[in-house]
Amino acid sequence: MSSSVRTVLFVLGILVASLSAAKLIPAFMDLNAGATESAAAFFWSAGFGVFFGLAVALAVRPDDRNLTTRSAFLVTAGSWVVMAFFAALPLRFGGHELGWTDSMFEVISGLTTTGATVVSGLDGRPPGFLMWRAILQWIGGIGIIVTAMAIWPLLGVGGMQLFKLESSDNSSEKVLPRAAEIAAAVSLIYLSLTAACAMAYGVTGMGAFDAIAHAMTTVATAGFSTRDASMGAFTEGGSDYVAMVFMLLASLPFVAYLMLVRGHPSAFWRDPQVRGFFTVIAAAIAAMSAFVIAADLYAPGAGIRTAAFNTISVITGTGYATADFGIWGAPATAGFFVLMFAGGCAGSTTCSVKIFRYQIALLAMRQHIVSLAHPRAITPLRYGGRPVSPELVYSVLGFLFAFIAVFTVSAAVLAAIGLDTTTALSGAASTLANVGPGLGEIIGPAGTYQPLPDAAKWVMSANMLIGRLEVLTVLILFTPRFWQS
Repeated sequence: MSSSVRTVLFVLGILVASLSAAKLIPAFMDLNAGATESAAAFFWSAGFGVFFGLAVALAVRPDDRNLTTRSAFLVTAGSWVVMAFFAALPLRFGGHELGWTDSMFEVISGLTTTGATVVSGLDGRPPGFLMWRAILQWIGGIGIIVTAMAIWPLLGVGGMQLFKLESSDNSSEKVLPRAAEIAAAVSLIYLSLTAACAMAYGVTGMGAFDAIAHAMTTVATAGFSTRDASMGAFTEGGSDYVAMVFMLLASLPFVAYLMLVRGHPSAFWRDPQVRGFFTVIAAAIAAMSAFVIAADLYAPGAGIRTAAFNTISVITGTGYATADFGIWGAPATAGFFVLMFAGGCAGSTTCSVKIFRYQIALLAMRQHIVSLAHPRAITPLRYGGRPVSPELVYSVLGFLFAFIAVFTVSAAVLAAIGLDTTTALSGAASTLANVGPGLGEIIGPAGTYQPLPDAAKWVMSANMLIGRLEVLTVLILFTPRFWQS
């Protein structure tokens, strides 16, 4: 067995053991609440996962922990799939009336911070079950930040090399040490934001359990709630205002938080993607607010509040809802469908296409138009004061093409399975963009994905993984050349 394969298995083993150890938290919560069947499933699956993960890690422990480019791709894609299986065990065998398809769908939605759910009756579910869903999203959030900051820039995935840290090595051989260093730095910021969010929720009147669970899923821009009414169950105390603030904070690049800690407070506003993100947010809120007020759906104050919350939730891919915006009419439905493809900043917990890729694509288009009008003009492409190479532009355009292709194919497959047009299109979009709720009566903000056929759920589960892993990270595994020495 080669050193790189041993390293891949070692990392996967450690991740499985760590994830399984986290099951002890919901296990004791359910035991205390008298949900013995659920608690037992958490306990035995925790023991099994810890034993299996450590056994694999110890059996293949490599002499060095370097990764080739190929093995880095395998670790990135494989970790989400393997952890999803072990995370699903307590849902499948804990007396929650979830089959394998629904259990896997729910945990994949959690780990990818999508927020699409097949579970109803949340208000009566055991606390450990609800907390496990929040923990999965919280783990997925910090995992994607570290991956986006430490691994994808070195692998050149979808233009992420633009955000390569100055101290990063150009070789993927140092991926693991670099990832560990970044994880340690980011974890403190991530924990601080989560704690601040939980305390703010507590001030608005949320109980301790709800505040902690929602803080974890808010900072992860993930969207699982402890109530069927989602954040709509807590608007009376103003919790939706807290959610809006922290959804926006979690959508900003975490490298800028690191720079802020190091004494560079202007790092945020100097970043063109941050400026672009807030421009999109402001324009979308203004347009959606104007529509709901003009359509006489809400009074002005309530209209701005409701439109702002749900717009921010969709753009950031969080997936909370305070209203069933699927019944606001065709213009609102079309608007939210488009907003699913926005996303936040690179290096944040958000999902979808992300703002910087649109900015790069627009710069490239402008450069091309100028070159057509003035063939001899030299128009260097710069982004945030940094030169943009043709390779980076190709990487961004390649991502956009792949994203659109996966969306088109998955929507067509869902329609062929038997879903109506609205459900097929919005289901493909919301799962690939990791937004959560779709549009229409079935998977809209007031519904769940439970009524869908199992085949559709597996297609959407694949979409969630592909979208969360920046599309190309998964698609490259299906190319013959990737597996050639």
